[in-house]
Amino acid sequence: MVKLVSISQALLVAEHLSFSRAAQVLGIHQSAVSRRVRALEDKLGVSLFERDVSGVRLTEAGRRFLDRSRSALAEVDHAVKAAANAGCGAEGAIRIGILSSLSGGFVRELLRTYRQTHPAIAIDIVDGSASEHLARISEHLLDIAFVPGTPSVSHCDTAVLWEARVFAVLPERHPLADEDNIGWEALKNEHFIVSRDAPGPEIHNNIVRRLADLGHNPSVERYGVGRETLMHLVALGFGISFISEAGTVTCYPEVVFRPLTTAEDVLPYSAVWLPGNDNPAFRRFLSLARSLSSGRPALQAPGMAS
Repeated sequence: MVKLVSISQALLVAEHLSFSRAAQVLGIHQSAVSRRVRALEDKLGVSLFERDVSGVRLTEAGRRFLDRSRSALAEVDHAVKAAANAGCGAEGAIRIGILSSLSGGFVRELLRTYRQTHPAIAIDIVDGSASEHLARISEHLLDIAFVPGTPSVSHCDTAVLWEARVFAVLPERHPLADEDNIGWEALKNEHFIVSRDAPGPEIHNNIVRRLADLGHNPSVERYGVGRETLMHLVALGFGISFISEAGTVTCYPEVVFRPLTTAEDVLPYSAVWLPGNDNPAFRRFLSLARSLSSGRPALQAPGMAS
């Protein structure tokens, strides 16, 4: 029988690509983690990791097994929380996938209002890319997800709830930093940096698409860092990046945010959910989201008629 603790420890090793780091996080000896993961591999009959002096790497079998295990453990965790909530008289739970920043904007306002009006509902929030969230919706691992654009997803319902401008992120001494807004023509020869994780791939695809329209092949570099570190890399001159309007609420040293000028740079954001989801907590959340959305004016790009 495969033990959940063994899978949890293997997931931690995969996250850090290090047995020693995983052991430090768990507060146990490295040998204990190694033995447990080795026993799991023996039970499965496959190697999850390739081991050498420089660290560990996931095998293809390990990647597939742990990807599925991660989703399964998330479902178990949700079931445990739901049972605990029922046991203490709480009103339910909702699982929400987000991609945009919670520094400001529609999702922040929605979560604050929902929390105030339904304090007994447990809220589980998951970061991820649009494709990851859509897969989780289909697998019943999320109740609702917020993704950029207007996706057409089979077996799912969608609704556009808000719009957000896209902003260029520049070092404060960049020649374009004094501009009120920036067009893509001015950016075509820049070096761009994005994160490997969400929303980096989405930003990368948008850069390539927009500059391809100008007949230009952009220079884009990916880093395995989060939003905050990426902002610091911009400040240090590694390149320029992009951020949604909600993220500009947070201040980062030595960077400036400048809105892009065209109507295509005002992006819609949609909610996605399964139509058969009868979770009462989710239904109340969706109703509130629609109510808040109906009172928001449409955005226009800078320079357009106001």
